[in-house]
Amino acid sequence: MSFIWPPALLLVLLVPLGVVVYRVIERRSRRGIAALGGRTTASPASPTRSFRRAVPAALFLVGLTVMAVALARPQGTIAVPRQEGTVILAIDVSGSMAATDLTPSRMAAAKAAAKTFVEHQPPGIVIGVVAFSDAALTVQAPTDDQASVIAAIDRLTPQTGTSVGQGILASLDAIAAAAAGPTGDYYSNRSPSPSPSPTPVPTGTHAPAAIVLLTDGENNESPDPIAAARAAADRGIRIDTVGIGSAAGATLDLNGFRVHTQLDAATLEQIAQLTGGTYYAASDSQQLVSIYGHLDTALVVRPEAIELTAVFAGASLFILALGAIASFVWLGRLP
Repeated sequence: MSFIWPPALLLVLLVPLGVVVYRVIERRSRRGIAALGGRTTASPASPTRSFRRAVPAALFLVGLTVMAVALARPQGTIAVPRQEGTVILAIDVSGSMAATDLTPSRMAAAKAAAKTFVEHQPPGIVIGVVAFSDAALTVQAPTDDQASVIAAIDRLTPQTGTSVGQGILASLDAIAAAAAGPTGDYYSNRSPSPSPSPTPVPTGTHAPAAIVLLTDGENNESPDPIAAARAAADRGIRIDTVGIGSAAGATLDLNGFRVHTQLDAATLEQIAQLTGGTYYAASDSQQLVSIYGHLDTALVVRPEAIELTAVFAGASLFILALGAIASFVWLGRLP
């Protein structure tokens, strides 16, 4: 257990100090009564009466101690089970995404489609972002924080070549990392060796995870995107593809060269079909919100830090109330 405001624990010291002050005041009161000729001695109290006097006082001391701990705002880590699914948005950031055959550009259309999907995310779905051009990089690890995901999407800009295969493989790695949970030793010689190639499983076996591939489909870098799609299919992970671009295409001026680029819908349809996914045209990008409807969730248990202040405060009030009731019932007064 840890505390958000540890200095408040010093208030616990006031409890025994209060007991000492109370005893001093009580003794002075008895001396004052004796000086006035009052009776200060009485016959020994019965065990039952002593018990009834001690219990309310003990309850009040315990209640005040728990309240002091509550003021320090304790927090703990507990294992919380929940239904969870993972979606990786693999977004093409190659130079061809600067084409304007979609208004205002393919890049803008891809971002808009991705953010539409994020904004319709249901509870229990975590989303990560992989950006790929001639290489691929996870720019946002899977999270349920929509603001972080959208911020990662907004930062994307067109780069150089296109390797759809790298985007798929990096997405598979991101899914595997999310399933494994937090790990250490990333740069240690104690890190495990790369896992062997998985044994192929039926399509859709890994239903709680999916990849949404947003690209124009034009590939000019290795590895072969179809081979990468087969790797996803072997792991049972579905790839839904979103074609960003038009069949007519557009001509770009890249580093002084005029390059014509157009949507390769055939490749994207093949990737989707191979993995049991669905192909969406850019004009149907609003249908992205239906993707999570086909995503099954799995029960996972993850450690979460929660604040326990309310628990301690409630317990202290309950104990104080018990002390007050016991004092009123047994002694006819409140302490």
